[in-house]
Amino acid sequence: MAERNTSRDEPATPFTHISYSYPSARSGADAPVTGKNRKFKIVLSIVSLAIQLIVAVRLLGMADGSIASLWPDGVGVYLLGDWPAPFGIVVVVDRLSAIMLVLTSLLASATWVYATARWDRVGVHFHPLFQLLLMGLNGAFLTGDLFNLFVFFEVLLAASYGLMLHGSGRARVNASLHYIAVNLIASFLLLIAIALIYGVTGTLNMAHLAIKAGALSGPDRLLFEGAAAILGVAFLIKAAAWPLNYWLIDGYAHASPPVAGMFSIMTKVGIYALLRIGSLLEPTGAPAAFGGAWMFPAGMATLAFGAIGMLAAHQTQRMASYGIILSSGTLLAALGMPGVILTGPALYYMLSSVLALGAFFMLLEMIGRAQSFASDFLAASQEAFDLDDPDGNDQSEVVVGVAIPAAMVFLGMSFIACALLIIGLPPFSGYVAKVALLSAALQASDSIGASANAVIFTAGVLLASFAGIISLSRTGIRLFWSFSDITVPRLRLSEALPVAALISACAVLAIRAGPITSYLEDTASYLDRPTSYIHAVLHKDTLRTVEPGATE
Repeated sequence: MAERNTSRDEPATPFTHISYSYPSARSGADAPVTGKNRKFKIVLSIVSLAIQLIVAVRLLGMADGSIASLWPDGVGVYLLGDWPAPFGIVVVVDRLSAIMLVLTSLLASATWVYATARWDRVGVHFHPLFQLLLMGLNGAFLTGDLFNLFVFFEVLLAASYGLMLHGSGRARVNASLHYIAVNLIASFLLLIAIALIYGVTGTLNMAHLAIKAGALSGPDRLLFEGAAAILGVAFLIKAAAWPLNYWLIDGYAHASPPVAGMFSIMTKVGIYALLRIGSLLEPTGAPAAFGGAWMFPAGMATLAFGAIGMLAAHQTQRMASYGIILSSGTLLAALGMPGVILTGPALYYMLSSVLALGAFFMLLEMIGRAQSFASDFLAASQEAFDLDDPDGNDQSEVVVGVAIPAAMVFLGMSFIACALLIIGLPPFSGYVAKVALLSAALQASDSIGASANAVIFTAGVLLASFAGIISLSRTGIRLFWSFSDITVPRLRLSEALPVAALISACAVLAIRAGPITSYLEDTASYLDRPTSYIHAVLHKDTLRTVEPGATE
């Protein structure tokens, strides 16, 4: 197992803070711990990921109504144990949850393929932990009650603890301890809030809760709003809102690249929970924790913190971590605006940012192998390439150029693509998302009470984009122009292909922006009418028992 030197005596580079352990291809005593039956685990994971992607895409079509179904209003409900809601556990699929399922499957497929090149062999149990993480994510997006939302949160967090430590290393263990401690506190707050809500309303089914909460008054209403505030704080911690996000930067920066790439969707689970519960409680006069009174200022503060962090970060993995915080801040601020006019563009932005940042984490690890190779492939001076003739002879007819290895071309072009996506410049989906958000904010400025927030949001997004331009341009120059020694990295197809696939997915989002934004706008309109969700859940019939010989 080769391990990068990260001692204090090493010259400062953008990668000296990272202690990567690269698995060896050798077998026997020198090979890293791989666990038993790795091939079997890989085959099983391929089947599992393929099934998840197929099912997610089909559910997306059924929620849209494009695939023939009997779902009223595009909401599918499954009663576990055939117990009717709100007494039994329900699984609910609608437009929003189907979008999150597809996004999770796409990101998981790419990061898993990248991990199989080397990273799944630097520790044990990578594959079962990865599948447990997916189970927790999918369950959180599908569950219809608060307690099972807590259960699936704990499943995905338990798996993420193991994945965060995957590969070992002192820095990774230290960062993981902070990550684990803060998320345990958030889970404790979540459990307290759920207990209080159940004590006041007598239900944890989210559809039933929307009805029961509207009938509360007096002390019960105050207690419910207090419990909702605690619930909102727990979700804001998981969404990496400022000032509750200090745990994320080091944790994501020191995680192995495919794990950090997969974790780019983890903060969006908290945002999904805020959006889901907030939309259901809106008719009851949603508590401040789920409305613009908290979400908008928290989002703007998080956006500013992420932008400043990107400017201050000189280590690339930390800069990518701040990029996740910046995206969470943008989403929280957009969803905290009055009405749902920004909800559709915010969902589009979420799709683009999750895919781009997932690709960015993996790309930075590949660039890190080359370290300071890039000055030689972009510098133009003869001195940099040592082309000066000591005898003074003219070499212009002999030396006509310097060959650029294909791996360097791929890394350079991919970095540019990811930078454009994160900043929000054309021609990729990041630009479409930023334009849609700003256009919707200007439209919202005509609404009563939204004018000041729209101006603040527009200014914040533009300034954050400008900060991103400075930070990523500076990083690109440092990585590709500032050094004279060449180290051509060895890239496997299973490493380059996932990054290319995620960037291509962002390109497809831009090319198909019309129908995709239309679908997301319909999703926003659907969320503004929670009666469809409530009716589908609470009026779902149980299976009827048909006696032999009887007709239905």
